Amino acid sequence: MNKKIVGVCLGLAVWSLVAGAGTETPEQFAARMKPWRDARFGMFIHWGPVSIKGTEIGWSRGSQIPIEEYDNLYKQFNPVKFNADEWVSVAKAAGMKYIVLTTKHHDGFCLWDTKQTDYNIMNSPFKRDVTGELAKACRKQGLGFGTYYSTCDWHHPDFPVTSPGGSVKRPVSNLDRYTEYLKAQSGELVKNYGPLFTLWFDVPQHFDAKRGQGVIDYLHTLQPNLVINNRTGARGDYETPEQHIGGFNMERPWETCMTICNQWAFKPNDSMKSLKQCVQTLLNTVGGDGNLLFNVGPQPDGLIEARQVERLKEMGAWVKRNGEGIYGTRGGPFKPGAWGVSTRKDKTIYVYVFQAKDGVVRLPAIPAKVKSARILKGDKVKFTQDDAGIVITLPATAADPIATVVALKLNSPALDVPVCDVK
Repeated sequence: MNKKIVGVCLGLAVWSLVAGAGTETPEQFAARMKPWRDARFGMFIHWGPVSIKGTEIGWSRGSQIPIEEYDNLYKQFNPVKFNADEWVSVAKAAGMKYIVLTTKHHDGFCLWDTKQTDYNIMNSPFKRDVTGELAKACRKQGLGFGTYYSTCDWHHPDFPVTSPGGSVKRPVSNLDRYTEYLKAQSGELVKNYGPLFTLWFDVPQHFDAKRGQGVIDYLHTLQPNLVINNRTGARGDYETPEQHIGGFNMERPWETCMTICNQWAFKPNDSMKSLKQCVQTLLNTVGGDGNLLFNVGPQPDGLIEARQVERLKEMGAWVKRNGEGIYGTRGGPFKPGAWGVSTRKDKTIYVYVFQAKDGVVRLPAIPAKVKSARILKGDKVKFTQDDAGIVITLPATAADPIATVVALKLNSPALDVPVCDVK
């Protein structure tokens, strides 16, 4: 990461024209993005030989760890406790609908049986195709499988810059030749482990929009409905705010990527977010009409840290009770704020209340009639509606320390309600 689904719907039409080339209609784009957008919550996994050291993946090469030492860590990498089914089970328990694995980070090490370089997991003591095993486990358990692939590569001799942090210019490089390498590798990921839920590129550096679009166009010849982010150098399909929640946006798809602790890769004793922080991060993201890609960094033995597993399961227990207002929804109409967030689908607005003075929630007026209000999977609640707005009175017994959820049933489609601020 930069510091500063089988969920793919196979029933989608395979467009005769390449999506990334600007020939998609808005309706085709919406259909291609719908499985990704409906999923709302995924697991990001940053992992590789650097977990042995507990420093940041890619970025610690040539800074905290000498380059030669870093590049040889794979010779010690033997995560004998890795179990793809367990990783997927943890994601499912958290309520996540897809997984994105860092198949190659900026350090160039590959977690699959690539034929383009020997610098890969098959030449470690482990000698197992992690990417293949995880893809298979996702399919078996019904989660989408996506791959992260670093656009930049500070290990590859043809990439113009190297470590630390891509700050050192190589005396000799060949970006065109590197681009062919990148296409061959990302093509392997699509052809050997696809169809992919998404292909998540990162840190384009010397890749401009034209070069990046060339990559996207090529990949769409392999999987026309492939969803690709905005880090090839080209615009791609969705924005990727990092370590912060994106602003409310119903026009351009977006996905916040964020860590459950502080570091992307495993770090011993790293501070971890509270349950309330984790769940409200998800709600604020979905309420803004985005997805949340929530990151874990497994240990060098292949296990996800026990305390992270426990936190994710706690999240999942909460989401299981309240997921009706998360999956398959759109953000709004009430914009997120300290008061809480809202989501909507069909004729229902889901109001997630973080703060309610004296148990009262005041919402702006909307051009639709509220037919009923109820605590999600619970009793009806009192409300009034007039030209001044909607006032909901929450029963004390319904209060949730994370968010109290009220479902407002309307007499018309919730998506027809204009977006508005809560004062």
